[in-house]
Amino acid sequence: MFSWSSIQRPIVALAPMAGVTDASYRQLIKRIAPEVVVFTEFLSTDAIHFGAKRTLEMLNFDPAIERPFIVQVFGHDPDHFLSAAKVIEELGADGIDINMGCPAAKVVSSCHGSALIREPDLAARLVEATVKAVKIPVSVKTRLGWDSKETLIPFCKRLVDAGATALSIHGRRFCDKFTGKADWEPIYALKEAVSVPVIGNGDIASAADAVEMIKNLDGVMVGRGTFGNPWMMREVVEALRNKNQESRIMNHEQLRPLTFEQKIPWILDHCELAVRFKGERKGMLEMRRHLSSYVKGFDGAKEMRERLVRVEKLDEVREILSI
Repeated sequence: MFSWSSIQRPIVALAPMAGVTDASYRQLIKRIAPEVVVFTEFLSTDAIHFGAKRTLEMLNFDPAIERPFIVQVFGHDPDHFLSAAKVIEELGADGIDINMGCPAAKVVSSCHGSALIREPDLAARLVEATVKAVKIPVSVKTRLGWDSKETLIPFCKRLVDAGATALSIHGRRFCDKFTGKADWEPIYALKEAVSVPVIGNGDIASAADAVEMIKNLDGVMVGRGTFGNPWMMREVVEALRNKNQESRIMNHEQLRPLTFEQKIPWILDHCELAVRFKGERKGMLEMRRHLSSYVKGFDGAKEMRERLVRVEKLDEVREILSI
């Protein structure tokens, strides 16, 4: 059984991102860096509780590729957390992560995501209900605070006392949204104050960033930095693995940035996975923004992007990328 306390350190995780970390993206990341822990997009406990078909479909995963597989959920009803957790465990997930950090207005207005930072009693009850329902580990992803960083440690201690076995912290407050520079100093202080693994998140755009930021933490979580550059996850894993070795000699051939021509088979793999899971029309429509982010930094990239953001069929992508 998966456990946050026994997983190999340093932990490298792919941050849950709405509209991004679907099965096709998770599996692409795992093919590039099998050591990475993957999370689903955040899913509504209300929708799972009531058996919403689309949400239940988003729980599908490939156990041969995606383990450890963590399902991230959001909501505010303890009874719905309890029933949703049972469904998630029965489907074979390795862990459940509760989102207490999303700053989106429509999420917060419903007392979900970051709103729970201002409701520590309710936040603790949600953790307790989830832990009570399942045997798989329950973790929480949150932020430094609502409008102050001083609440981080007491808030997280409440969550750990309620049964949370790991914490992922984004280095911004709710009021910061995604502006300004992420502040990791309160996360380092939190690690000294709790007994569970602590993973830092925010502004990791390279392997060098991960090495610089990890310090006393158990791991790092990378989100927006992977968009258009999923290969970075391999570099992060290798860099952190070699961080404390005496020689620090790394396989430079393996870590040398890929040329665009070398990326093409991976991009096509991503497209094929999207089509397999969502059908050609929907899969290719959702791939358009990924394709746009993949194509940059070389002569003719602009013209190629203009063609790729209009594709409707996989064969069109194959033709455009046949350079």
